Amino acid sequence: MNIGITCYPTYGGSGVVATELGTALAERGHSIHFISYALPMRLGDRFHENVTFHEVEISNYPLFDFPLYTLSLASKMVEVAKYEKLDIFHCHYAIPHAASAYLARQILGDQRVRVITTLHGTDITLVGLEPGFLPVVKFSIEQSDGVTAVSRFLREKTITNYGINKDIEVIPNFINTEKYRRRSDPALRSTCAPTGEKILVHTSNFRAVKRVQDVILIYDQVRRKVPSRLFLIGDGPERSQCELLARELGLQDGVRFFGKQIDFVNILSIADLFLMPSQSESFGLSALEAMACEVPVISSSVGGLPELQVHGETGFIAEFGDIDRMARYAIDLLTNPVKHKSFALAARKRAMDFEADKVVSLYEQYYQRILSASEVSVTP
Repeated sequence: MNIGITCYPTYGGSGVVATELGTALAERGHSIHFISYALPMRLGDRFHENVTFHEVEISNYPLFDFPLYTLSLASKMVEVAKYEKLDIFHCHYAIPHAASAYLARQILGDQRVRVITTLHGTDITLVGLEPGFLPVVKFSIEQSDGVTAVSRFLREKTITNYGINKDIEVIPNFINTEKYRRRSDPALRSTCAPTGEKILVHTSNFRAVKRVQDVILIYDQVRRKVPSRLFLIGDGPERSQCELLARELGLQDGVRFFGKQIDFVNILSIADLFLMPSQSESFGLSALEAMACEVPVISSSVGGLPELQVHGETGFIAEFGDIDRMARYAIDLLTNPVKHKSFALAARKRAMDFEADKVVSLYEQYYQRILSASEVSVTP
């Protein structure tokens, strides 16, 4: 198949999943064309056969106060579909990719190009609900030939919030469990925790919904009972406030901000616990990455997280905002080696359910189903 993939090229989960999906499909012999305003982050570290990147050029014309990315993207999608003979536009994140794909298909006048939209989270639960976006998001979803969501929670939210009467396939996020696996590195461990401290990790885009300040408050309670360090991976609008909070609490020697990291398996491999107290989380890809590296997870009970981890087996789940309970769960695991080992192995086993090969096959089957249904619908 010839597949055009449109995604955000940044560090967010939707862009990561889209990129990993595209490269996995390319390894299976499909022709993959990424269409975006910049090279997707995880495409930049190696050459991929059967993968082509098409950059969307955005004109800066004095008449326009704001860049017209949606229109520029649609034009580039038309160009790529026409000359690369695409079978499918696969749009990750509804805004504005699904709208651009609909416009591109109308321009092409070619009903052989199918549009599949994958919903990832805040495009549905937050941004898409704004009055300025809601009608367009609803229309774009309904006009897509196929729609997938990364969790049952997100599927139900989409149907409820937008009043959509359309089949939505749940295809979860996935992970390469060969890449994400625990690797022994005593030297790194001794460097990061020279006196044998426990290591807690959190990774995110440091937006308000990730509640990174809660992570620091949880750690503040944990370090009073357990000698430990906190590693924060990522960057975003809340980072400065988090750094300020760590200093105010006198935690600057125990909290380390690593910033954005493309590959942090080495850090997860020395971690003892992963914290995810999010306010909103449609799946929890970073938690899955930790679990694959045998790191138990302490998380909130929001969104798709209860679909990912098993309370009392792979980690613990607490109500959103219940910092005290999360801290108690963390201390319990960090002070009980036998229980911690059991949870770590269970986390890895659970992560295997989301192995990339299994989920990529689900996408392949879904593509074929959409293409076959379209062929039947246009047969005289």
